[in-house]
Amino acid sequence: MEGCIFCKIIKGEIPSFKVYEDEMVYAFADINPITDGHTLIIPKTHAENLWEISENNIAAIHRASIKIAQAIRAVLGPVGIAALQLNGKAVNQVVMHYHLHLIPKAADGSKLKMTEWELVPGDMDKIKDIGEQIAAAI
Repeated sequence: MEGCIFCKIIKGEIPSFKVYEDEMVYAFADINPITDGHTLIIPKTHAENLWEISENNIAAIHRASIKIAQAIRAVLGPVGIAALQLNGKAVNQVVMHYHLHLIPKAADGSKLKMTEWELVPGDMDKIKDIGEQIAAAI
């Protein structure tokens, strides 16, 4: 897509630190890392978000994420890894090209704020009702 920074990275028009590549995906080191080893995985075919990406491309991204997560574990030995994916500007998606973040958590590293929230019991009737509506829409 014209003007998309990730499409330009895939085409080699903008440099990146490639971590992995196959026929469907490209993965590279995030230049604004939350932690050491923060890696982005993107489809080579432009799709803005979860509502636009094809099933084949999302499956390819997740297959690649397993390989990359294993490599991150081998190199950095994290105690955990967050897989984060945002859809839309309202939830802080900055680059409008589908991407999956792999963010390793080092044993002595800071908390990953996006992985911590307070558990508050919900309204079971409302949860049931919304769940049934979503199931019916599928």
